[in-house]
Amino acid sequence: MTDTVVSSATREVVIGFGRPFVMIGERINPTGRKLLAEEMRNGDFSRVEADALAQAAAGAHMLDVNAGIPLADEPALLAQAVKLVQSVTDVPLSIDSSIVEALEAGIAVYEGKPLINSVTGEEEVLERVLPLVARHGAAVVAISNDETGISEDPDVRFEVARKIVTRAADHGIAAADVVVDPLVMPIGAMGTAGRQVFQLVRRLREELGVNTTCGASNVSFGLPARHMITGTFLSMAMAAGLTSAIMNPLHPEVKNAVLAADVLAGHDRDCAKWIAEHRDPDAVGLRRRGGRRRGAP
Repeated sequence: MTDTVVSSATREVVIGFGRPFVMIGERINPTGRKLLAEEMRNGDFSRVEADALAQAAAGAHMLDVNAGIPLADEPALLAQAVKLVQSVTDVPLSIDSSIVEALEAGIAVYEGKPLINSVTGEEEVLERVLPLVARHGAAVVAISNDETGISEDPDVRFEVARKIVTRAADHGIAAADVVVDPLVMPIGAMGTAGRQVFQLVRRLREELGVNTTCGASNVSFGLPARHMITGTFLSMAMAAGLTSAIMNPLHPEVKNAVLAADVLAGHDRDCAKWIAEHRDPDAVGLRRRGGRRRGAP
């Protein structure tokens, strides 16, 4: 069975088959968040700190950190964000950028073994990112697109993933350190998007033996009640073999779908996490005191 191990200076997280699902908090990302982008550009990282603390408190096992702001010094911003987040929480990080220089800056200040997000099947990207991953002993997210873009054919996306895993091995990077993103399309625009991901996740697990992740909220983009769509998608993808996702743990519909799926898959021993999350705090206090609720018979 494949285990992908990532760590901070003091905490280790394992993404793997037959293990509890790994929730990677998505909130530290200025894309689509104009206020956060403006604050980060101006050197104000208070919202980054608040988002890090809130997601960790909500149960995120890892945090994705992105500083992609147009016309800004992304390497400097990403390094600053990584240092700050590591100073306020001990969860491992996914260092997220499409700019290699920013990835290098983030890795340089990181304490532990990060997940590098990401590498694609494009030749230039492979030749720049994979040596960086190998040199730092990191794990990497493999995005299933290449120079031709994102194919609507899941078989083509699978072959791109196979290419990345093979090329990673050429650089001494084990398949266990490659976490494949099969790419989730908006279900409102492509009615087969869910089925494609479920099919791809099964093949990636069975044929390549790799762990998987995705940007879960993409599936519900543009739809009403989107958190219910995202949560249901995640529970179905987990049944197909998805082992982690970049998601928002602050939305109860999404988080509870993941926790419930872990229970039903037998990954939450004795339902301990579910019970801890949902027990009635008043009832717990009463049991400890040996009392009854006010007004109870």
